[in-house]
Amino acid sequence: MKPQKVRLNRADKSLQLVFGDAEFTLPAEYLRVFSPSAEVRGHGAGEPALVSGKLHVGIEQIAAAGRYALKIAFDDGHDSGIYTWEYLRELAQNFTNNWDRYLKRLRAEGKRRDPEEGVVKFIG
Repeated sequence: MKPQKVRLNRADKSLQLVFGDAEFTLPAEYLRVFSPSAEVRGHGAGEPALVSGKLHVGIEQIAAAGRYALKIAFDDGHDSGIYTWEYLRELAQNFTNNWDRYLKRLRAEGKRRDPEEGVVKFIG
């Protein structure tokens, strides 16, 4: 089901999807770490790559990919992967479970959302 409206909010770093029966707001970080690209999802049914350090990522641009999907370009240079309407709705409906699972996996692998956290910077 195609959304009736798609709204990019650069200030909030989010994408709003308005369907006939529901409305969702998806953070850019969430969309980036759950990218449908081969780089993230791989080519098989195995565990997707763990993408970390994307706390501050934003969406640079969105564009229609035919009538069935969106192409999202992020400000970290990632712009591969096609977000079908079905995949976006699935991401929206499963946000809480997906996000909790992602945060647990980050902790288990000793990775962080914030690329600056834990880094010592020397200023001279």
